[in-house]
Amino acid sequence: MRIQAYMFYGCGIFFLITDVVYWLFSGDWTGTTALAMSVGLAFMIGFYAHFTVNRLEKLKGGELPEDDKTGEIADLAGKVGEFSPHSWWPLFVGLSAAGLCLGLVFGWWLVLLSAACLVMSVIGLVFEYYRGQYVEA
Repeated sequence: MRIQAYMFYGCGIFFLITDVVYWLFSGDWTGTTALAMSVGLAFMIGFYAHFTVNRLEKLKGGELPEDDKTGEIADLAGKVGEFSPHSWWPLFVGLSAAGLCLGLVFGWWLVLLSAACLVMSVIGLVFEYYRGQYVEA
């Protein structure tokens, strides 16, 4: 996974160089801003991947199987993570975000209503498993 972090760092450097050249030769603020956002996003994803691989290496006590050059596919077998089997919260988060975007078109009253719904649904999604013992039906 460390390779993916370096790949995004490389993309960020490429976008930075491209952004500077674009700004010098075009003088267009719209494209320059879009490329600057690409620089930030590439570095942000690279930092997240780097941070995650460092955390996982501390938890597992060594190099990850995907970073081992002599590793086998079977080395990656096992539990990948914990995923909610039947959560309704992502649907509510998506609907609230869609309502927020539509509110920018149709009126501020919809923005305020959707923002409140979005905050409540994100809180519900984050704290879904913190409300007592979770029992599957």
